[in-house]
Amino acid sequence: MRYGLDHKERTRGRVLGAAARSILAVGPHRIGVADVMAKAGLTHGGFYAHFSGKDELIVAAIELLFDEALANLHRLTRDRAPADALGAYVDWYLSPSHRDARETGCPLAALSADVPRLDVAARRRFSRGVRRLTSGIAALLSALGQKESESLANSAFAEMVGALVLARGADARESDSILEGSRTCLKARLGIERLRRRPRSRQRNS
Repeated sequence: MRYGLDHKERTRGRVLGAAARSILAVGPHRIGVADVMAKAGLTHGGFYAHFSGKDELIVAAIELLFDEALANLHRLTRDRAPADALGAYVDWYLSPSHRDARETGCPLAALSADVPRLDVAARRRFSRGVRRLTSGIAALLSALGQKESESLANSAFAEMVGALVLARGADARESDSILEGSRTCLKARLGIERLRRRPRSRQRNS
């Protein structure tokens, strides 16, 4: 039976989705082609119709993970004033639900420790994904009139990733405290709560 190109693309998408979830759960070095194909509901032999090998799969899965992360950033910030948008993203990123969503969360926190051991193509794809996310935050910071918005976005993301990693390794009470403290401190540093409290007319005229 012959299948159209759309069938091949859908099948590739299933494989990538399964690989992405596995990478977040156990890390890129621990995934196996046979296991990924099984999770996608496909036979091992069909893998090479879509990818030349595991390294290519990892590169494509990393790109998918960052596509999803960027879509989530847009979903959380769309149609909001810049201060509200940043606050919503910080609240989500440093939330117990994100901490517990290891197989669907941000790839920065899940993969940062593994990236130095990946091949060049995967490291480049990761770096590009990080730039896309930080650029989204930098645009919001720039809209708030923050100077050096790119550097501030990088610093804010580093703080969020570090807090999330620490929270995932701590016991329940300490973990919640880490998240709450980081949310409060980061929003204060970015001026988010102060700007949220200002009347909208003053925000527009400032």
